[in-house]
Amino acid sequence: MRLPEIFLREMKELLGEEYDAWLNTYDAPGYRGLRVNTTKISPKAFRELSAFSMEPVPWTGNGFYLEGEERASRHPYYAAGLYYLQEPSAMTPAACLPIEEGDRVLDLCAAPGGKATELAARLHGTGVLVANDISNSRAKALLKNLELFGAGNILVTSETPERLCRYFEGWFDKILIDAPCSGEGMFRKEPVMVKDWEEHGPSYYATIQKEIVTWAAKLLKPGGLLVYSTCTFSPQENEETLNYLKGLEGGFRLLPLPLPVPAAKLGFQPGKQGCAEAGRLYPHHIHGEGHFVALLQKGSAENRGTGDGKTSVSGTRASKALKLPEEWLAFAKDLKLSWDPARFRLYDGRLYLLPDPLLNQNIRGLRFLRTGLYLGEVKQKRFEPSQALAMFLRREDFTRTVDLTVSDERVLRYLKGETLDVEDRISAKEKGWCLVCLDGFPLGWGKLAGGTLKNKYYPGWRW
Repeated sequence: MRLPEIFLREMKELLGEEYDAWLNTYDAPGYRGLRVNTTKISPKAFRELSAFSMEPVPWTGNGFYLEGEERASRHPYYAAGLYYLQEPSAMTPAACLPIEEGDRVLDLCAAPGGKATELAARLHGTGVLVANDISNSRAKALLKNLELFGAGNILVTSETPERLCRYFEGWFDKILIDAPCSGEGMFRKEPVMVKDWEEHGPSYYATIQKEIVTWAAKLLKPGGLLVYSTCTFSPQENEETLNYLKGLEGGFRLLPLPLPVPAAKLGFQPGKQGCAEAGRLYPHHIHGEGHFVALLQKGSAENRGTGDGKTSVSGTRASKALKLPEEWLAFAKDLKLSWDPARFRLYDGRLYLLPDPLLNQNIRGLRFLRTGLYLGEVKQKRFEPSQALAMFLRREDFTRTVDLTVSDERVLRYLKGETLDVEDRISAKEKGWCLVCLDGFPLGWGKLAGGTLKNKYYPGWRW
């Protein structure tokens, strides 16, 4: 492939005698990756369930290299939210942000959701993940991926960091910034990025990155942790941005990356310019594309760490609970879960379940796509449950279920929106809403009558 001469000269200066080994990787194929959704299934159980050929990615406990030619994006298990397809190096930033239950977490540049889905899974339904992308169209794809993963404790926004700071200054325990960059590390995987590099280059993105980290520093509480990452090799976009961040008010210090084994054993190279704790990922040292990742802690008077001021798992309560619609209460009789009424909100007939940390948080005027778990809609004296609720539930959480096996041709027919005969799976006497599952994992809703399942799979997700 054609690479810009200026870029090659800069890489030769950066790599020295390793330059030829790095350049030779452009003649080799890249690597595909799959990350298991631990909210729904353990990595061990997924390997036993799946027929994919996979080998572990050594820097994350739930990531795998996909071998062979399987079209994993068209497998029904993908529709069940059991995994996310992600380039192996790109799994590193989320793996390096230590998440604890109850944390308030911000993914500042989150679309399309590869890192946000992992952060949400590691919260285990507690705290809140604010997933933001300044592009509204990209934020829509982000929302779909989070809902596909079954995430409910979310706030999906489409704002500038400056606007977010008006609502959340000093509010977050953890922040991940996978910053927009010149994409040098992805040229092998996405050659089209070379053209963007020629039009803009590192200097253009370095300015944007400094603006982003300036606001992120204000959004993070004292003692909080921040991961900064890019998919570029340029020191101007990496170490220079880190050193700028370290000089901001509040004081940031670099921490060693919390990896399963020492970074050097994984093939990660240390950062430059006094940022040795950061990790540089080069394709001639690892099985993956180029990446950069660093973990920093914001200073405080007592260097408190991450727990001070954190919302507890139980959280705070709004002073007045919503009077729940009768339609929801009738539907919820088949739901084997219960939630504090203070967490419910009703907007224009649409019912939501808010995360605890947002109960008393003013977000009026904030541009968001989703606040919490969208439960469904009250319509003409009936309640229609949402696709998001189906993906959030487990099979055992609902009274009526139809469970299909992956080899059953009805699975693909369901995903295409067809009506199904399911009398062999559930009594013909059963009526009403039914949770449709694949090998025990929810896919969506249907309505039963006389052994026939009327398809209620969300039209926007149909195959």
